[in-house]
Amino acid sequence: MTVGKKVLVVEDESTLVETLEYSLTRQGYDVCTATDGLTALEVARQEHPDLIVLDIMLPRLDGFEVCRILRREMNVPILMLTARTDEIDKVVGLEVGADDYLTKPFSMRELLARVKALLRRVRLDREELVEEVPAERLTFRDLTIDLGRREVLREGKPLYLKPQEYELLVFLARNRNIVLSRDLILERVWGWDFGGGSRTVDVHVRWLREKIEPDPAHPTRIVTVRGIGYRFEG
Repeated sequence: MTVGKKVLVVEDESTLVETLEYSLTRQGYDVCTATDGLTALEVARQEHPDLIVLDIMLPRLDGFEVCRILRREMNVPILMLTARTDEIDKVVGLEVGADDYLTKPFSMRELLARVKALLRRVRLDREELVEEVPAERLTFRDLTIDLGRREVLREGKPLYLKPQEYELLVFLARNRNIVLSRDLILERVWGWDFGGGSRTVDVHVRWLREKIEPDPAHPTRIVTVRGIGYRFEG
């Protein structure tokens, strides 16, 4: 459902801002805009959007830094826009906390589909447990994954995981002690049509290690299998 969902569009090209605002509004979204990085921070803090469409190349403060700051302050999904096809832009975007990215030029249909998918992912992550769904837990030493509540606990304390981090952890945990290639992980967690490549997997594994490993520098839960991928040892 799009009614009542607020989208912040951060873009300095006036024509593109107008096009995005028109298209998103027609889909039922409440749209607010900003044309530079510093203003984007102010608007985000005031409006508390449900999703942010964020360009990388911005005046005053670039999109990477805006994303990094906002990720520390709020859990809003962020879709980054880049005018270049360089993989490094996409990797850096994921590293600073973006949830997805889109390369210019893009079709409005694809952008709307990405926005809808991100909001749906967040909604599913926040939904309360339906009574008919049986409770199921995966337990590994001090780490517990509650599949019914989509919650991860470490030493009894809840961890905040982004939707894709959670899905990655569940996939690894369900296949404990099995060596999984990066390509297989990408297919099962992100889907065939996701163009992020194996670096996407590496970035999310690093994030997971920072949250679930006793010592992220020397991981014992998610072990790297050189030249292949990863193995979850719990």
